Amino acid sequence: MRFEPTARREGARGMAALARPLLVMALVLSAAADARGQAAGPAEKAADPRIGLAAGWRDAGEAASNLTLVSHVPRPEGFFNPSNPGDFGFMNADLAFSGDDVFQGGFNGFQVWDISDPRAPKLRTSFVCPGGQGDLSIYGTLLFMSVEETRGRVDCGTQGVADTVSAERFRGVRIFDIRDLDHPKQVAAVQTCRGSHTHTLVTDPKDEDNVYIYVSGTSVVRPAAELAGCSARSPDEDPNTSLFRIEVIRVPLAAPQDARIVNAPRVFADARTGAIAGLWQGGSHGAGTQTTSRTDQCHDITAYTEIGLAAGACSGNGILLDIRDPANPTRVAEVSDPNFAYWHSATFSNDGSKIVFTDEWGGGLQPRCRATDRPEWGADAIFTLSGRTLKPAGYFKLPAPQTATENCVAHNGSLIPVPGRDIMVQGWYQGGISVFDFTDPTHPVEIAYFDRGPISKDTLYLGGYWSAYWYNGYIIGSEIARGLDILELKPSEHLSQNEIDAAKLVRLERLNPQNQTRIVWPASFVVARAYVDQLVRGRGLPSARTAAIARELDRAEQLTGAQRRSALTRLASQLDRDAAGAADPDRVKALAAAVRKLADASA
Repeated sequence: MRFEPTARREGARGMAALARPLLVMALVLSAAADARGQAAGPAEKAADPRIGLAAGWRDAGEAASNLTLVSHVPRPEGFFNPSNPGDFGFMNADLAFSGDDVFQGGFNGFQVWDISDPRAPKLRTSFVCPGGQGDLSIYGTLLFMSVEETRGRVDCGTQGVADTVSAERFRGVRIFDIRDLDHPKQVAAVQTCRGSHTHTLVTDPKDEDNVYIYVSGTSVVRPAAELAGCSARSPDEDPNTSLFRIEVIRVPLAAPQDARIVNAPRVFADARTGAIAGLWQGGSHGAGTQTTSRTDQCHDITAYTEIGLAAGACSGNGILLDIRDPANPTRVAEVSDPNFAYWHSATFSNDGSKIVFTDEWGGGLQPRCRATDRPEWGADAIFTLSGRTLKPAGYFKLPAPQTATENCVAHNGSLIPVPGRDIMVQGWYQGGISVFDFTDPTHPVEIAYFDRGPISKDTLYLGGYWSAYWYNGYIIGSEIARGLDILELKPSEHLSQNEIDAAKLVRLERLNPQNQTRIVWPASFVVARAYVDQLVRGRGLPSARTAAIARELDRAEQLTGAQRRSALTRLASQLDRDAAGAADPDRVKALAAAVRKLADASA
């Protein structure tokens, strides 16, 4: 989420001033004042049940396709304002995962949900600690929390900070010891000049003693009198300005209390001259294009340690970082897009050959999915990555138009681990949850969704899905105003039961969405059958051949030991020959590799 400039200049009282009675005035839009393009015709209503859903905070209408709502839990006491469902001070925000626990960050602190029974999540603990956004990451027994608002206090107090300069104010990254999860203990609080809007936890395979936190600060720069070295001046006035950089925190795992900033890399510098303001300067790209923010900050950075790269969504540009030395990230590529207003987040494909960047046009506060809004604006842009070259390939935007009382734009999501395909689940605020396939980056296709009607039919209250992530067989959604949702994929013409079951084989002990890890599938007949289903759907081999392959898999599964190994090895060799004349040779080769993996496991 991104605050508009007026919200960034909130002064000493911070966003708390907006989070009370003035919030509705600041954020609410009248449906009558902006109703153009909202009257969907009969054909549209028949085509998509998301159109025309009944409004309501706790009783809105629902529509789903190929997704089932498994459970819903509302926000607990102390984490919502009964008189204003869109109160900024109590918003739910992003998620992190560890074991059977979901950690739900927010502007008033965090909640921990036990989802060992996904049909009956239980609130394990809640911890009040205001300061926004409250984005979280987990590593072992440490919990990291972003704080950016000027009301944040070192002691997590709720009274805010009244003085313009105060030693009681905290803006940066908190570190909690969560060995006793019912009683989290803050062990460190690393102050930064712009606070931490989001952060990224980065590990180093060569350094098991430390983790690194990349801090993305997007808010106002605090006075130097409050934190030495802070400066909001332009680069021409001050080459040490707090703008045009990120911060890197090193956290010693054995002594997290010693965490400190070890670098503030100028990742936006001009590669030739070294000028620190070297990327997009802000403004329009020309007639019919967006007005794009100046590149002086990163909103989100997604690290993919196994390939040594990170993708930064950095206000006016998408950037690629080399993170093989995590303390010293360096920019190796950058892209711009005339359809983007504000580069918000990024997701790699599992093989690292594609990156999905999101555009948070309107800052997450505006209705940007109306029938009158351009499909390339407020959308996902998919780029292909070859070496260090990023090339635009296509766009995906929520296909169902939303109303003028629903804040809606592309937001946070993750991959769904279906072998052989690039599938992503994503939150779209009050546009709901969308699952789309971008295996062909030039023609992404929605394959599932879940949506609720607006909180109000007359007034825009801030709400909807901040994020939606796949975790150990389920989709977990953080709903800003309504709570936490758990959903499950259903088989359809787009996705077979074998593909879903293969995805469920991928089990994680921990998930921090801004730190992608390589997806690896175990040796399993269901993985092989998922590839067969894809070959049938896409006509990658003649139907008679795929039927024969399916029979051979069934027969081999009934065998054991050396007999199974021999049958599978023989089938893999046949598949190698099949690939030569196949319409989809790469998928046949992937199937052959899965069958060989099964053969090796049968020894």
